[in-house]
Amino acid sequence: MSLTSLVEIRPDTYLDSVLLLSASRSMLEAPEVDWGAAVMGTPANLDVFRAAGFDAGALAGARANDLVLAVRATSQDAAAAALEAARATLFRERPAATAGEEARRARVIPEAMAQIPEANVAVVSVPGEFATLEAHRALTAGLHVLLFSDNVPLADEVELKQRGRDLGLLVMGPGAGTAMLGRVGLGFANAVRPGQVGVVAAAGTGAQEVMSLVHRWGQGCSHVIGVGGRDLSASVGGAMTGLALAALEDDPDTSTILLVSKPPSLGVATTVLATPGKKPLVAALIGMDASVTVPDRVHLARSLEGGAALAVELAGGSPPAPATGLAAVAAAAEQDLAPSRRAVRGLFSGGTLCFEAMVLLAQHLGAVHSNTPLRPGWALPAPPGSHVCLDLGEEEFTRGRPHPMIDAEARAEHIRREAADPSVAVLLIDIVLGYGSHPDPAGVLAPVLAEAARQGPRVVVYVLGTDEDPQGADTQRRRLREAGCVIAPTGARAALLAAAIAGRRPGVAEEGS
Repeated sequence: MSLTSLVEIRPDTYLDSVLLLSASRSMLEAPEVDWGAAVMGTPANLDVFRAAGFDAGALAGARANDLVLAVRATSQDAAAAALEAARATLFRERPAATAGEEARRARVIPEAMAQIPEANVAVVSVPGEFATLEAHRALTAGLHVLLFSDNVPLADEVELKQRGRDLGLLVMGPGAGTAMLGRVGLGFANAVRPGQVGVVAAAGTGAQEVMSLVHRWGQGCSHVIGVGGRDLSASVGGAMTGLALAALEDDPDTSTILLVSKPPSLGVATTVLATPGKKPLVAALIGMDASVTVPDRVHLARSLEGGAALAVELAGGSPPAPATGLAAVAAAAEQDLAPSRRAVRGLFSGGTLCFEAMVLLAQHLGAVHSNTPLRPGWALPAPPGSHVCLDLGEEEFTRGRPHPMIDAEARAEHIRREAADPSVAVLLIDIVLGYGSHPDPAGVLAPVLAEAARQGPRVVVYVLGTDEDPQGADTQRRRLREAGCVIAPTGARAALLAAAIAGRRPGVAEEGS
C-alpha cells in the first residue's frame, strides 16, 4: 500500500511535552494514519523520524527549539487532515497574541516571577539537555521544582538535589510525572478528596495507585510529592525523599505519611526510615528483598495495596478486604482453559504497576521476563511459553509516539499478538486514568480485549483511578467487564488473579499482598 508523508516545521515554537503527546495522539487517531508524531526538533527526535522513513531533506534545518510535525497516511488528504488535527490540539488554547500580550508573555523564569510574584513552584518540561539549567534558574529564584523532563544525567540530578536540599527547596524528578501539592495536580495526577495522608513517591504510577486507593477507601490526600525514580539510589542518597518527609512531618494537614518506591538502596532506606519523627510512616518498598530495621513509628508493606490500606487505617479509616471472593472469580476464570495455556503476558502502561506485578507473579510462577527485568537472567528475548511483562512506557516503545497512557491504541497490536499465542493463559492489562491520560481508554481497548478473550486467554484488567477522574473509573470498568474482562480491585490483586488462573490455584488470588 502506498503511503504519503508530510512534515511541517515551525521555527522557535517551543511547546511542553504533555501538549506534544496530546497532539501526537490527535494525529494517530485521525482516519487512515499509519504513523504520526509532534516533537521538538532535537537531534534525537530527528533521528527517530529518519529511522521511521521520513525524508532527511524535509527535516533539514530543524533545531531543538523548533516544533516538528510529521505524519504518514494512506493519502495526501488524510495526512493533511491529521496535521490539521495536531494544529488544533496544539493551538486551540493559544490564540494569536496581540502586541501587548506578546510583550507580557514570559520567556524566562525571572519574567514569569515578575508576573506571578506569589508563585513558589516551577514546572520544568524541556528536553533533557536543557532541563538542568532551567531547574537551576528556578532554584535561584527561590522556587521548588517539578522536573518533568527525563534524560537528565545522574550527575546533574545529584548536583540539583544537593543544592535544593541546601536551599530547603524540593527538586521533584527528573521524570517526576505525578505530584499534587495542596489541591493542585501536576502531571499525571488523579482526582482525589482532601485528607490526612501525605504521599512521597519515587514512582509515578505508584503515586497514582496509592492516592487513588486512599480515596476509594474513604480517606484523602494532603499532598503527593514525586521525587523521581532514582532518588533512593545510593548515588542520590534520598536527598529529596528526606526533605519531602520532613515537609510532611511539619505539615498540619498531614497525620499519616506513605512512602512508595521500587527497591531502594538498603543503606539509603535504613537512613531515611530512621529519621526522627512523630507521625506514623508507612513504607511500601516494592520488591526489596533485604530486611531493614525500622523504628516503632514505621510500618512496612509488601505492595502498593498493602501500603495504602495501612495508611488509611492509621489515618482513622477502615480499608476493605479486597481479596474477598476473588478465589471464586479465579476458579471460574480458569474453567475451560486449554491445558497448553499456562503463560501470563502483562502489557503495562504504568512502570511501577508492571514492576509490582512481576514481583508478585515471580513469587508464585517463577521467572518473569521483561524489558525491565527483576533479574539479569530474566531479560528479553524470552523462551517460548514464558511469563512476560512489558513496560510499554519505556523509551524503546515510546520513541516517536505518545506514551500508552495517552495513546490507548499503542497496546492494540501487542494485545492481538499475545492473544494469538496458544501458550497464553492470561493477558494482564492496566488502564491508568486521571488528568493527562487518554479521555476514554476503555472505548479504544474494550473491542480489542473482547476480540482477544474470544481467542482463548483470560483478560485480567486493573483500572487505576477514581470516579472523580475525567474518564470516570466506574464507567471504564463497566465497559471492560461487558467486553468479557475480569476486573481486579487493585494492581496487586490483578497480578495475583493472573497467577491464580495461570497456575490453576484459585486461593492465590486471596493471599496477602
